[in-house]
Amino acid sequence: MEVLDYLNLTKDNSAFKLTRPVLDHTQPTIVELNIILYAILAVIEKTQTFIPFIWATLSWNHDLISWDPEEFCGISQVAIPREMLWRPDLFIYEMIEKDASPANPYVLVSYNGTVQSEDDIKVVSTCKMDVHKFPFDTQKCNITIGSAIHHVDEVRLFPRSNTSRATQFSREIMKTQGEWEFLQLSVTTSNISFNDRNWENLIYTFSMKRRPLLHVINFLLPILFFLILDLASFFIADHRGEKLGFKVTVLLAISVLLLILNDILPSMSNNTPLIATYCIVIFALMLLSLLETILVTYLLERDSPSHETLRLEEDCVARKEKMTKTHNCDTEEKRQTCCSCICKKSSGEKQHELLPVAEEVNCCSQSGDSPVLLLILQELREMQKTVNLHLNSRAKGGKSVLLAAKINRVFFIFYVTTASLFLPLIFIEWHS
Repeated sequence: MEVLDYLNLTKDNSAFKLTRPVLDHTQPTIVELNIILYAILAVIEKTQTFIPFIWATLSWNHDLISWDPEEFCGISQVAIPREMLWRPDLFIYEMIEKDASPANPYVLVSYNGTVQSEDDIKVVSTCKMDVHKFPFDTQKCNITIGSAIHHVDEVRLFPRSNTSRATQFSREIMKTQGEWEFLQLSVTTSNISFNDRNWENLIYTFSMKRRPLLHVINFLLPILFFLILDLASFFIADHRGEKLGFKVTVLLAISVLLLILNDILPSMSNNTPLIATYCIVIFALMLLSLLETILVTYLLERDSPSHETLRLEEDCVARKEKMTKTHNCDTEEKRQTCCSCICKKSSGEKQHELLPVAEEVNCCSQSGDSPVLLLILQELREMQKTVNLHLNSRAKGGKSVLLAAKINRVFFIFYVTTASLFLPLIFIEWHS
């Protein structure tokens, strides 16, 4: 209290807080600024927002304050409320939200007039980010600090610590980094001219590198696995419906991952992100694979018997069963003779054409049953028409089977070649 009384430093004394603390108004006030990074709270690519937690130290000289420590029991420093003294009107250009952190209510005043103020600040700032190499990217975000109304002739800004010391101090007291790895804190000085006056600013550049492991495990590898599954689906039989359904399922899974990517990356970017190219090319390959499967399935369907042929074959089988029940041979030898005759003529897999109908009649005439013979003759004629229709359908569709096999083989080679060239190139570009 004796020091404050000696200096007449009270809340009612406006001489200490209303004007710039210099004896000669032509002399600028030298303000030294020091910033150390405590933590990287968040880096939001979607909104391009950088949120660090910093420790800022200001020091300047107050020409109206001085005393001899020996006269006051060796007191060389006193802490007083910050509202009692003038403070530099510094602000952060990139700051988009007001700091909600509790401010330090005191400043430290030394016997030689040096005033020091320390604050912990949560900075919510805008940052121009380059996500071209996401998630293997390195970001640089700036915090520009300058005076609001005092130009360079009134207030001069100087950094207390250079780039190497600021980086070293930040690494020593860093509390948390989260997804990002802190690389460097650089300090530069710049001047802004406006209305024939210059304002001096300090620019602190925070360099940080993303830790990509989480994105690789949750995003890049699943897409690569889906690509491998789609490639393995070429070994599924084409005439079944499982292959087409499997490819559609894989394509839908890729679409879900693309929606997740859309929520991560900003809507506007100078360069197309490599991860978007990675997803689009793989999605295009899977889409072509699906279209190729549809084409091959269509060609194979042309080889399958028509609905009319299948209906005739079913009718033939029904007739044969009815005929077997009607005609009972007297002996086991006759029964085998008749059945073998019918079966031989109805088998279209081992013979390319049926025996003449007269020869069939001669085979079964040994039974001696004339009414039954006429019935057998009629049924055999119907069966001959059905089998001939089936064989003609296969003969016409044989070219489609060969064409489908050729398309499958050529597209498989194209698929493997494109994927083998694209994947190494995209990963080289990511790490270049």
